[in-house]
Amino acid sequence: MDDIVKQALARWPNVPHCTGWLLLDARGHWRLRDEADQAQGAPGTPIRHEALIGFINRNYERDANGQWFFQNGPQRVYVELEYTPWVVRLARANGGALTLTDQTGQPFEPAAVYVDERGSVLFERTLPGTAGGSADVADAAEVAEVAAPAHASVALLHDHDLDGFTDHATLADDGESGVFHWRAGSALPLQPIAREDVPARFAFVLSPEQAEKAAR
Repeated sequence: MDDIVKQALARWPNVPHCTGWLLLDARGHWRLRDEADQAQGAPGTPIRHEALIGFINRNYERDANGQWFFQNGPQRVYVELEYTPWVVRLARANGGALTLTDQTGQPFEPAAVYVDERGSVLFERTLPGTAGGSADVADAAEVAEVAAPAHASVALLHDHDLDGFTDHATLADDGESGVFHWRAGSALPLQPIAREDVPARFAFVLSPEQAEKAAR
């Protein structure tokens, strides 16, 4: 988390949060949703400003309830998710090894691979009992609020990389099982998963906005 954000949290700790205004789409793009977008259920307009994208990336976190948010100074902006809280790109490093990189530019090391009924590929990794990302939070009170139990984090593979994925996968006849050849001597089994089960399986909230309305 940026120092300026920590300072803002310390100075204004009780600023009301907001929901519905920011969405992460299935290609890892941040989208701003104005009132018309929210009323129509539209995904919103992609953010193109590189400095703003970087700011969101550095201050993207998960709370104890599995809701993902962007800490915008003193205000917490909860994020609507089109599918998963992370989206990864598959590429080859200079040495030829496969790499996965999430939408914030950080490496994503998979422990398991899943394929849903639409052919989307998801990667799982296990994280320690902290909020998403590697950033520190402002103070002990913020740690108590944000920290979560150890949980599995899941990332959707960008659809432009599906062909590259199949180049390194051996599929069974059912098209859902098989293995993904991740690194030399390392093959990860492909496991089927139902799309509707993904949020519960990986303990995240697709729509904090809807969750807030349901709680009223």
